[in-house]
Amino acid sequence: MSGASANLRGGWALVKATWASWMEHRGFFYLVAFSWMIPLLIYMFIWSTAAGEGTVGGLTRGDLASYYVVLILVNQLTFSTNNWTVGDAIRYGRFNFLLLRPLSPVYDALASEVAVKVVFMTFALPLAAILALLLRARFDLSLANSLAFLPALLLAWALRWLWGYWLALLSFWATRADALLSLQESLIFLLAGQVAPVVLLPGPMQAAATILPFRYMVSFPVEILTGQLSSSDLGIGFALQVGWLFVALALFVVLWRAGLRRYSAVGG
Repeated sequence: MSGASANLRGGWALVKATWASWMEHRGFFYLVAFSWMIPLLIYMFIWSTAAGEGTVGGLTRGDLASYYVVLILVNQLTFSTNNWTVGDAIRYGRFNFLLLRPLSPVYDALASEVAVKVVFMTFALPLAAILALLLRARFDLSLANSLAFLPALLLAWALRWLWGYWLALLSFWATRADALLSLQESLIFLLAGQVAPVVLLPGPMQAAATILPFRYMVSFPVEILTGQLSSSDLGIGFALQVGWLFVALALFVVLWRAGLRRYSAVGG
């Protein structure tokens, strides 16, 4: 217990140090956050124009505005920046330094996750609020949906982070593992409600989005909060989200252990 407490204290200290460092360069991170919003804003305006004064796929212009405003925030909260640095750390030997520290490298990754999201939210939250007012986003929030949104959001972040991390761990064996991270982000863009809400996707893409993990990394909590899901859809969605999370965790553990053995064997 004392070791766990020490790890938690050390991890929290790492979060604070990382956050303080990144806040000094918050202008850069604000530009990064805004660049992530641009594609979503473009598609929001496209679908809002398609809806006009009527509906598209049962969604009004106000529904689409609320969907994309929430999606902007959820995407910022679930996107993992540090997974892109894991491969470089392994390939260029910086992983040695992380392994020599008293805390696991996983703590370093989690500290970066928390710190960067705090920095991003100081920019994304006010901007999303302004967009919601300007675009007259329509929110019909219910207590049940609001309560279900929070665990869905936490699970979405954990799934997207773990899935990206195990892909990054392939750098122990392959020099181009980052290409798989790029492929993951492309699939998220297509199947996780970014290019269009899942309900507007063509039949085969909608079926793939329902089964594959990418929807549950981003759009699933958005669909919950905006009231697009029935109670049965909600239960199935949570089951698939948790199931894919266990798959990601299992892959992470297996690749972590095998990768460290290989890294030590070749003199890392």
